[in-house]
Amino acid sequence: MRDHSHLAIARRLKRANGHLESIIEMVENNRPCAEIAQQLQAVESAIESAKKTMIHDHISHSLERSFKTHGQKGQAALRDFKLISKYL
Repeated sequence: MRDHSHLAIARRLKRANGHLESIIEMVENNRPCAEIAQQLQAVESAIESAKKTMIHDHISHSLERSFKTHGQKGQAALRDFKLISKYL
């Protein structure tokens, strides 16, 4: 599952990269600043989403093993950590 999510993240970043190249062309062609800012916001959101997905994936897979050794208390801490990590 982790490999699948990493491939999805890579695809998302490749799309953002292509979008960024289009924005560079917009800048070079003197497109209106408002249009460029809107497109930059879209790329920024895509990258932020990829980052959050990567962090959540790490929490879910890597840290989960550590918390499992602490039984119920560890599982509750892991759930709380996953919940708060959505706001990174």
